[in-house]
Amino acid sequence: MAMSNRNVSKKFKWSIDLSNRNKSTCDLASPPGYLPSIATTVAESAKENDSSLLIKRSWDVALQPLKQVPMNLFMMYMVGSSISIFPIMMVGMMFVRPIRALFSMNQTFKMLEGTQAIGQILVYILGQLVALGLALYKCQSMGLLPTHSSDWLAFIDPQQRIEYSGGGQTLL
Repeated sequence: MAMSNRNVSKKFKWSIDLSNRNKSTCDLASPPGYLPSIATTVAESAKENDSSLLIKRSWDVALQPLKQVPMNLFMMYMVGSSISIFPIMMVGMMFVRPIRALFSMNQTFKMLEGTQAIGQILVYILGQLVALGLALYKCQSMGLLPTHSSDWLAFIDPQQRIEYSGGGQTLL
């Protein structure tokens, strides 16, 4: 039996038999350039980097609604103020997105913890309220908001315009 094990070990010199090894002792040398004391320092700095990356990512999530404001302004400009299906659909989406985001805020910020979490949540809410305010402004400029009593009551006449502008020509 010992002869067959010796033949097997001579046959496969390149292999290591891991079945009978003692796990408490290790006779393998560390690779060149590896120092165990530096490895623990790197692990600790990696934990610090992970926490800073988590803080950075959570601020990115909190600032995302404010980063969308310029795009919303551009879309409002491109849509125009005519009343047709496309502008109404765009204004509807400008309403729905912030409201949906405010209702799903717990899911968005479930990973947040620490001292900056309250500030990040407040910035996120502020950004969503700004987006909702833009949608309200667009509805008002399109004339979709009921702002006069004639919009609510059928027996009241619509408000008369006091002044007309016509591009530098008299309209009389």
